[in-house]
Amino acid sequence: MKKRTMRDGIFLMGAVDWNRRLFDSLIPLPEGTSYNAYLVEGSEKTALIDTADPELEYVLLEQLEDVKKIDYIISLHTEQDHSGAIPTLLEKYPGARVVCSTKAKELLQDHLHIDGSVIDAMDDGQTLSLGNRTFTFIHTPWVHWPETMCAYLQEEKILFSCDFFGSHQATSDMFAGESPAVYEGAKRYYAEIMMPFRSIIRNNMKKLEGYEIGMIAPSHGPVFDKPEFILDAYRDWISDRVSNFVAIPYISMHGSTEIMVNHLLDALVERGVKVKKYELTVTDIGNLAIDLVDAATIVIGTPTVHFGPHPAVYSATHLANALRPKLKYAAIIGSYGWGTKAVEQISGLIPNLKAEVLGTVMCKGKPRAKDLAELDALADAIAEKHRAL
Repeated sequence: MKKRTMRDGIFLMGAVDWNRRLFDSLIPLPEGTSYNAYLVEGSEKTALIDTADPELEYVLLEQLEDVKKIDYIISLHTEQDHSGAIPTLLEKYPGARVVCSTKAKELLQDHLHIDGSVIDAMDDGQTLSLGNRTFTFIHTPWVHWPETMCAYLQEEKILFSCDFFGSHQATSDMFAGESPAVYEGAKRYYAEIMMPFRSIIRNNMKKLEGYEIGMIAPSHGPVFDKPEFILDAYRDWISDRVSNFVAIPYISMHGSTEIMVNHLLDALVERGVKVKKYELTVTDIGNLAIDLVDAATIVIGTPTVHFGPHPAVYSATHLANALRPKLKYAAIIGSYGWGTKAVEQISGLIPNLKAEVLGTVMCKGKPRAKDLAELDALADAIAEKHRAL
């Protein structure tokens, strides 16, 4: 990708990573991602906002071939997909100062071994002048690291937000518009990365209300030229509103749990409840995370392996606990051969879910009529709770 002009003297740079399919050795990237950097030229000084992942830093260096001087390298977030090329850029521009939040200075020294003498730490609300253009730095901690901040370009009303409002999406489009594909990408990004910090994001959103924002330029995905599109989405996602929806992540080793899941799914549909099941050996876990943003209820389905839940269910339950979705209700269903402690172990995995447990249905072997009747009763309980949402 060549550098692209957003406004006169403001350029989108960085790299589009079309082929990457896993982030942090954990997060699926079905649409790839990008590492956005932004060059802002002022009448007196020039600043580069963020850099690129080290594996693709050569793309950024090619874009900078005709840029003779950079005065400031603004690091909004220490994670290497944004800051990893800073050491190389300091070699190319030895007079440049690294600008970051007060909490980021130590992290940049620890993670990238940057000499602290070239780092200028900015307080919340502090400004930096490029001559005819001025940045205001807004500390936005825990979106999604403790040191993150945004840079607001006053004259242009552009918010450079780094991971905040980002989306893992490889695209040739510079602007998002109101694209449904970008919405889904941003929702996946929020679900997988931002959702655990929902209450903190609320406070950061309030801080942004004091700024007139004409454009949001994140460090992943396209630029939001219609900022209310993503701001409204975030307002919805961080709210306490949930939908009439049940998510059922499950595993079935010999078919018994599958029978139970299918019976419960049909019973819920008959009662007017939207529901989706996720067979965990084939499910993109990101799709489950997306649906947990809005779901009112989670029902965990598991067979028993050595008295405990199946390892895949264990992992998915641990993930749901870490993501801290705004679920209102939960239930556990499944089967066992001779004995089980799956319910106790799963319950112990979800202390962060402030959800009311509506019931458990565990059957020995293949479910019988009484087990299916218990699932019908569980469906009744869920439907009653959902009618009051």
